[in-house]
Amino acid sequence: MNRFFPALVSACLILTAPASADDLAASVKQDYDDHLAVLWDHFHRNPELSLLETETAKRMAAELRAAGFVVTEGVGGTGVVGILENGAGPLVMMRADMDGLPVEEKSGLPNLSRAQQTDPITGNTVYVMHACGHDVHITSLVGTARQMVARKEDWSGTLMLVVQPAEERSLGARMMLDDNIWERFGAPDYALAFHVESGGETGKINLVGAPYAGVDSVDIIVHGIGGHGASPHTTKDPIVIGAQIVLALQTLVSREIPPREPAVVTVGSFHAGTKHNIISDSAHLQLTVRNVNPEVRQYLLDGIERIAVNIGRAAGLPEDRLPEVIIASETTPPVVNDMRLGERVRAAWIDAFGEQAITAVIGPGMAGEDFSRFMVAPTKAAIYWSVGGTPAADLAAAQAGGPAIASHHSPLFKIAPEPSVRLGVESSVVALLELMGD
Repeated sequence: MNRFFPALVSACLILTAPASADDLAASVKQDYDDHLAVLWDHFHRNPELSLLETETAKRMAAELRAAGFVVTEGVGGTGVVGILENGAGPLVMMRADMDGLPVEEKSGLPNLSRAQQTDPITGNTVYVMHACGHDVHITSLVGTARQMVARKEDWSGTLMLVVQPAEERSLGARMMLDDNIWERFGAPDYALAFHVESGGETGKINLVGAPYAGVDSVDIIVHGIGGHGASPHTTKDPIVIGAQIVLALQTLVSREIPPREPAVVTVGSFHAGTKHNIISDSAHLQLTVRNVNPEVRQYLLDGIERIAVNIGRAAGLPEDRLPEVIIASETTPPVVNDMRLGERVRAAWIDAFGEQAITAVIGPGMAGEDFSRFMVAPTKAAIYWSVGGTPAADLAAAQAGGPAIASHHSPLFKIAPEPSVRLGVESSVVALLELMGD
């Protein structure tokens, strides 16, 4: 048997429907011990880069088929869609993202990833890590599938499970939409997703109005006039021009955007030159731009071009060699929850887990998430929540000056898998039964 595909057992053969939230917790605990722990370990050891998630997609397709779903592979590239029809009722979508990041894992975990792939962007061989918890998301989706099959008598409608590629590059949702996911499988009445949060306490669910920002990736190409480092007066140095652009961009948010309006402009990469004594003829800057409303987004993008082009002019560049500002394809709108739906689901969580499980400690941030593309029409209503991934004792120790909690995308990133996966499953099942319950 292939070592990546241990025997898969249909959920309906091993799970029984709970009569209460306590029974749901016990059922998920049993499934974690019997199946999901090994599955999370497999995904954590074997991450794959955006657009290259072929083995992950195959495993997810096999898991969903074994649970009883009708599965379609290759949706929007490596995406997977599982459909379970269970009588009349709403069509509800539950999505999980599956890609890893080009990061060498240094978490110290016994099952840390040593996987490597060729990065399609750079062409370099890189280490790959689940440095954002997508291994938790897809493992929880499998657990949710198995639980929902086991309790088909408690709900009716059509459940659509979506395994999305390339979230880390803000490409996967758009690719699945371009592949006509709604036309092929139906437009959802409700769309749901969650994210594990390393800064959140295990056992806690967080739901806020607008948890994620809109994101644009921007490239600035500075066209200089190269020459000898000993004769700078004969050149137009793109490194100096680029450095001036970097500094001037810092005023775009601090001096032009209202202080209460969230906005971020970060220069994440600056590449130029090849040798000590050569003034290059070009420089390349890469930016990430964050916002929470379309007016601010447009102001930021216009401002970046204004600053870059006019600094080029001030440096004396000819009009045909002014800096180019390119809005890259890796872009996504903000995530804005439908809070009428959110309050309905929050009430179901409180009934199931108690008020102490619901927190708003983690407020809106400026990270991006392309689930936002699934949240607009024709989808009728959608929510995105988070579950805590770090034990309370570790958070308290960090606050007292102990080891810091590693952020997402860090090589040190880690979460507690069992409570994260289990609450991911439990919160999803409670939400689905609230929306699809008889």
